[in-house]
Amino acid sequence: MRTLAAALAAICLSLSAARADGVFTGVDRFDLERPDIRSYVDATAAESGISAADLYHLLAKAEPQPKIIEAMQRPAEKVSPWWEYRKRFLTAQRIRDGAAFWQQHRELLDRVARERGVAPEYIVAILGVETSYGRITGRFRVLDALATLAFNYPPRAGFFGKELANFVLLTREEAIDSSVALGSYAGAMGAPQFMPSSYRRYAVDGDGDGRRDLFGSWDDVIASVANYFREHGWQPDGPVLIEARFAPGSTLALEPGNLSLTDTLDSARARGVEFESSLPGDTPVILIPAETEYGPGVRIGFANFTTITRYNRSVRYAMAVHDLAQALAARVYEPGA
Repeated sequence: MRTLAAALAAICLSLSAARADGVFTGVDRFDLERPDIRSYVDATAAESGISAADLYHLLAKAEPQPKIIEAMQRPAEKVSPWWEYRKRFLTAQRIRDGAAFWQQHRELLDRVARERGVAPEYIVAILGVETSYGRITGRFRVLDALATLAFNYPPRAGFFGKELANFVLLTREEAIDSSVALGSYAGAMGAPQFMPSSYRRYAVDGDGDGRRDLFGSWDDVIASVANYFREHGWQPDGPVLIEARFAPGSTLALEPGNLSLTDTLDSARARGVEFESSLPGDTPVILIPAETEYGPGVRIGFANFTTITRYNRSVRYAMAVHDLAQALAARVYEPGA
């Protein structure tokens, strides 16, 4: 067996030729002799079945990206109240573009809805919120992003190390070129912004060409978003969200971090929340803080609402997806509305 030093020397020779062809954009590299990187390679090779030499060869192509660390360490911005957050996503342009996208892919969306039980408006809304229907999918090499966070960002090194391993496997399974695949600064990919583990687990081959291509196939993208929803418990034709209000004099405080169905319609009424619904009183629900310009507000989410939060663990995100979905449906089904 070749020593690590010999393996790295061979890698460097191949990289010299690759750099001359313009494959790489910078000169900085990870120190592959670092004990943590060597331990990572050993463990990943043992778990994945990929040889250590192949892993070193891939990691030798990765470039640390300080801007990614800056983005991860940037102090969280003031959390916008719901009514301000909503404005960012419910723009006239996003609704127009979403309706046009829906019309362009209507046959495909209808077929996927029949096959997987997810309404077209929610599939389109996810794509609208995530990447403006595939227009803004990220400008970082996925390899660089995941390696930077796995090796240079200790607070979440374990999570991103696993995602890096999944990315390595994914590049082999789906013939993805690791040197050119682009994504977000966190390594999310394609129009639906799947992390590598989600890509491997939930992406599907929608066009039957033998690949799951979330970069270039709308058939695969749309079917994969629907599959993600279904695999996380989406109920076909089930309710998602209803409007509600606090009873006069209510002092009920809601936890914005709660993502679980911790109430029922009956308990919501007992806690001073008013709404109209013909569903059984024991229906599980989540009470959602939805601040208005004039003060505290509340909405009621059902099981399908919590499924949306599995895509992004935020009730504001899920509300934005729901409201955009409703606006798109109104635009497509009732053009004059």
